[in-house]
Amino acid sequence: MGLLEAHAGLSGKTALVIGGAGGFMGRGVTLALAKAGVHVIACDNDTEAVRSIVSEVQSLGTRILSLQADVTDVESLDGFYDQVEAQHDRVDILVHVAGGVKRSLFEKTTREDNARDVRLNYGYIVDSTKRAIPLLRRAGGGSIINFTTIEAHRGAATYAVYAGAKAATTNFSRALALELGGDNIRVNLIAPDTSPARASNSALYPEDFERLSRLGQDALDEAYKIYIPLKRAPSVDDVVNGVLFFASDLSRSITGTTLHIDGGTIAALGFLDWPHGDSFMPAPLGGSLGQLFPKK
Repeated sequence: MGLLEAHAGLSGKTALVIGGAGGFMGRGVTLALAKAGVHVIACDNDTEAVRSIVSEVQSLGTRILSLQADVTDVESLDGFYDQVEAQHDRVDILVHVAGGVKRSLFEKTTREDNARDVRLNYGYIVDSTKRAIPLLRRAGGGSIINFTTIEAHRGAATYAVYAGAKAATTNFSRALALELGGDNIRVNLIAPDTSPARASNSALYPEDFERLSRLGQDALDEAYKIYIPLKRAPSVDDVVNGVLFFASDLSRSITGTTLHIDGGTIAALGFLDWPHGDSFMPAPLGGSLGQLFPKK
């Protein structure tokens, strides 16, 4: 074992990963923790993913308890925790990956749409954390890692309730970091922006995907160069590395903090690197505008 692995101190710990079987990000988090020697207890609403993740984790030489649960359903989430408590008396790490959004103007949403956005991106985290705290205390402390988003930090039109729910998760996590610090329980956040996971959760209108698919990957890569200061979208592995950092002893003195794994978009906050000689400005100048709106 190398110095970094020894200092990280993950091997032999137990992690709950909520939303940890399906999707790019949940599956990535579970497999990365397993590779680090962590025993994983995962739940997901994707029944096929719940089954298939077991053999993948076991092939890495560690254990997994993979269960079906829908975090939008209170009884389903409580049932998951009932099974966890029946088999484990302690937990070291809690990761809330589950979340999602469907793009829409607020005035076109329904009450049911809004209730689901709040539950899926904030409400279940409150319920899950409350159930997990006694398990973390019995371990002598641990790490809670909540997924938020860049949309919690800016006015995200067509994602209004989602953005509000993620902002609630962000400030809830900060407040909880203060309450639980004396128990050696750290609470931190991961805030991604553009990533492969975004394409799997209805984050765009169907016509957006259609237009993007017609343009091809090369055009999307050029868009990233305008939007993302590092000129590339973070990969799932990039985001997962942040989870490993917060889960490990490498971050043992960090709590109440948001780690923005976004290629620099939180720093830019609207300053884009426009093409056609315009360079960095919030809005395009003559070069880009001339291409978008040529004189007739």
